[in-house]
This record gives sequence, C-alpha cells and structure tokens, in this order.
Amino acid sequence: QVQLVESGGGLAQPGGSLRLSCAASGFTFSGYAMSWARQAPGKGLEWVSGIYSDGTDAYAGSVLGRFTVSRDNAKNTVYLQMNSLKPQDTGLYYCAKGSSDYEFSTDYRGQGTQVTVSS
Repeated sequence: QVQLVESGGGLAQPGGSLRLSCAASGFTFSGYAMSWARQAPGKGLEWVSGIYSDGTDAYAGSVLGRFTVSRDNAKNTVYLQMNSLKPQDTGLYYCAKGSSDYEFSTDYRGQGTQVTVSS
C-alpha cells in the first residue's frame, strides 16, 4: 500500500531554513507527480508546491522564490527546501502522491511533519 513518511520539520527562526524529506513506498514513485501541502492551526489544507514526474516544478504564490521542491527517483524521495521562512509558514506539512504523472492530488498523504517559525 502507499506509504509516505515525512521528516525534517522543527523550529526555525524567521529568515531561517529547513529541508523537508518524504520517503515514498508502495507505488512506482518515478511515475507520479508529488506535492507538498500544509495546514496551519485552525485553517484548511493549503497546497504549497509540487513536482511532476518529468521534474517540472510548481509553487503557490505565497512560497514562490523561497521554497524549492525536488525529487530523487533513485531514492523514492521528494524534498522541500524552505528558505527565508516566515511565521505564516508555520503548520503541519504533508507530502502527497499525485493522481498521475502530471496531476497533483492530496488524497494520499503522510502523517505530516510540524514546522514552527518563531523567534
């Protein structure tokens, strides 16, 4: 079955950086788009970034220029490099398996990793 395990969250100061990782198993990783989404306290799920199977990346406007998504198909892992962090980036970050090679989805998500940005 599909398994997604996120790691790398923690506490960062405003302006700091964190790198999230998501290890995937149970499906042909290289054939699927992958996404990152987040949920702030008391708010709904927000799509943050994604990467298609061909390596093309996409970002929400709120993180464009600060976050970088990448994937390593040999390791079945997707990453999210987060720079210039802001307090509003605080939330539970999930990685999600896409519906196909070129379609993002949040239906299959991991358990999430907490990111807290605070001084």
